[in-house]
Amino acid sequence: MHRLTIIYFAILLAAILPTTAAETHLKAPVESLSLTQLEKRRAEIESELSQLSRYSLRSGIGSIGYRSKAVLDDRQAQWARIDFAQEFRIDEIVLVPTLWRDATTGFKADGFPPEFRIVAGTTGDTNGTVVAEFNAADAILPRIAPLVVATPGTRASWIRIETTRLSRRAFDGKFVFQLAEIFVFSGSKNIALQRPVQTDTNRPNASWDRRYLVDGFVPYLMDSAEGKPSSAYISNMNERPALTIDLGETFPISHVELHAVDQSDTVPQAFAGNLGIPRHFWIEGANSSDFSDATLLRDFSYQDITETGPILMLDVPETNCRYIRVTSKESRDTVEANKEVFRIGFSEITIFADGKNVALGKTTHSDSKVLRPNRPTTTLTDGNNLYGSILPIRKWLNELARRHQLEKERPLVDHELTLRYARQKTILTRVSWLAAILAVGIGFTILIERYFRLRQLARIKERIAADLHDELGANLHTIGMLGDLAKEAIDSPDELVELLDQTREYTERSGLAVRHCTNMLATEGYGGGLVEEMTRSSNRLLADLDHHITFEGEEFLQTLRSQRRSDLFFFYKECLTNIIRHSGATRVSTQVKADRKSIFLTVTDNGRGMDEANMNSSPPPSLKRRARLLVAEVSTDQPSGGGSCITLKLKRRWWRGIIARVRGIGRET
Repeated sequence: MHRLTIIYFAILLAAILPTTAAETHLKAPVESLSLTQLEKRRAEIESELSQLSRYSLRSGIGSIGYRSKAVLDDRQAQWARIDFAQEFRIDEIVLVPTLWRDATTGFKADGFPPEFRIVAGTTGDTNGTVVAEFNAADAILPRIAPLVVATPGTRASWIRIETTRLSRRAFDGKFVFQLAEIFVFSGSKNIALQRPVQTDTNRPNASWDRRYLVDGFVPYLMDSAEGKPSSAYISNMNERPALTIDLGETFPISHVELHAVDQSDTVPQAFAGNLGIPRHFWIEGANSSDFSDATLLRDFSYQDITETGPILMLDVPETNCRYIRVTSKESRDTVEANKEVFRIGFSEITIFADGKNVALGKTTHSDSKVLRPNRPTTTLTDGNNLYGSILPIRKWLNELARRHQLEKERPLVDHELTLRYARQKTILTRVSWLAAILAVGIGFTILIERYFRLRQLARIKERIAADLHDELGANLHTIGMLGDLAKEAIDSPDELVELLDQTREYTERSGLAVRHCTNMLATEGYGGGLVEEMTRSSNRLLADLDHHITFEGEEFLQTLRSQRRSDLFFFYKECLTNIIRHSGATRVSTQVKADRKSIFLTVTDNGRGMDEANMNSSPPPSLKRRARLLVAEVSTDQPSGGGSCITLKLKRRWWRGIIARVRGIGRET
């Protein structure tokens, strides 16, 4: 039973292990993760995505970016070069794609080159050095996020984007090179802002021009995943007051960013996109609150809507000042009636000194006579816009790029998890079926075991019956006859003593037979000396006859199981008993031959042999019974010189006994 149970478990494992092994033969990094690692990775992705800036896309009117001349060959090279006027340490280059609204798939990058390289060089170096290169294997498309290219340790006074393969633009399928913006960061400073741009070709129109590559306007709204929403400050109708910020102390101001008022969250928008931004304004800095020592930091004006955007990024000459003032220089006369509302306002004003926003949380003031309580001036420096916290530009763009990477990885993880769960379900189904089969198998094994035990008990009873019949029956019959003879010889003391001695001998022989029978059935180790037992029995039973016994392959006899040795011994003893009782023989010979595959036992005598009528009959029932217990073949023959020959052939096959049990050994034939 234990062996069969082990076999069932082995079958169960064999059915499961191939699937498990298949999971370890992996190709991709995601596939190489375990199920636990995949689940953990998906949770990490979801957690990180919840903390990253989101894609909130602009609407309305504005500059789009740069578009090259359309060509029919995707291998026709295009390029764009930005000069910085001086050498900088470049840490990172960010390429922002132009976006196209696809009716089926939504927004996607349009005209973004799938294969290109970035070359950087210094003044006097016209060739430059390739600092980054992308090809088809990098699979940078599709995307709507900016592409961040790390260039640590690079020093350059110019960079050039060189395409090696173009992509098709959506509306006509021609090949073009398009970008919305190029940022080049040295620390937190965008050194490409408003710098001179050269391109291979340029086809300017209202929204496309190479100068838009460095205007600071991108197709996204700053929608961070942190902070609290804040309404923008905006003045009353027909009012353009000056806005003043007290930095609390003097700072070396070098950069100002003006975040536009949230135009509208309706579709379509209520305003074109420049609500609250004067067409002409000054940014001044001073160390006196009355601006008696004012310095003009930036004189800004624009002619059309393409020159404004959600964030006006303005570099200013580095100036030490404490107070900053934004003043509209636009008169009401310059505003045509019914074209726009005459007012000023911003969502946030960020002022940078040494790369840090020094205006955050500082005091602000408006010289408006009527303040709007729902849009106080404190919102100008609270660090928030309509969506939450305002981030440094570099951090914001990096978060958008990181979101793209995670959203590209998440479907792979989800797909792999789906496959793993499907495999688990398959394995669970297999295990359920195999468990049911195993339960049935165990039940069947118990029944078989019970059946075999019952058969074993029947065999034991049969052996006991055979032993009692073959040994004790004959002895008891002889003792009874000797008792009758003793009665008749009551008057002959010498004859009586002889009969009593014979009775004593048969009594001892019967006792010895009983002990042998007990040893055969109860002692597992009996039969270790099979050769000695057969020799001793032949010497005792055939003491008055001429007999001899020979053995070949004794070592193979000792490898027989104990029970089979016992059965073989009793078969031989029954042969001798039959010869003594019925043959009248004077000479008996026994030959035992054993090898790895079989055992032959031949017993020959010179007695009367079988009756003429029984010459072709089967062996005596007692010998057939013994042969059946051995699962062996027995045959009888009558030699030409007279007498009889009994031959037993025992094949040593492990499965033979099982077949015999299944077919129902123990049946009388």
